[in-house]
Amino acid sequence: MEFSVHIPFVELLGFKLQKFEGGEAEIAFAPRREHENSFNVVHGGASMTLLDVVMAHAARSVEPAMGCVTIEMKTSFMRAAQGPLQAKGKLLHRSATMAFTEGSIFDATGKLCAHATGTFKFVPRLPVGTFTNALNTLKTD
Repeated sequence: MEFSVHIPFVELLGFKLQKFEGGEAEIAFAPRREHENSFNVVHGGASMTLLDVVMAHAARSVEPAMGCVTIEMKTSFMRAAQGPLQAKGKLLHRSATMAFTEGSIFDATGKLCAHATGTFKFVPRLPVGTFTNALNTLKTD
């Protein structure tokens, strides 16, 4: 399954979308050496990005034509994350403009590594390239 939008940072990390429907999302992540911290486990920033993306996709799964932006996120780390990881996101509640979500990361043995809650604001999607084109216009003026 492909992501419905182009997210360069997600592509750089190598996330693989596995589920995107009915208020739920799942993403697989096979961390590489460059995703580790000085303890040789997955860096917290990579884990938080995974949680952010899986929760945003859970929110968007009920209205894929809309974009969403993170308003706030709280993350708790339970154990060091190593090896292939599975993230699961769930939409808990939504209003016309906001989504309230939770996400979890599990290791290959099914142990919970991290959990987050997040609030997202639904926003209209811009046509692809609009922001980049606007920036390029500003640079040349």
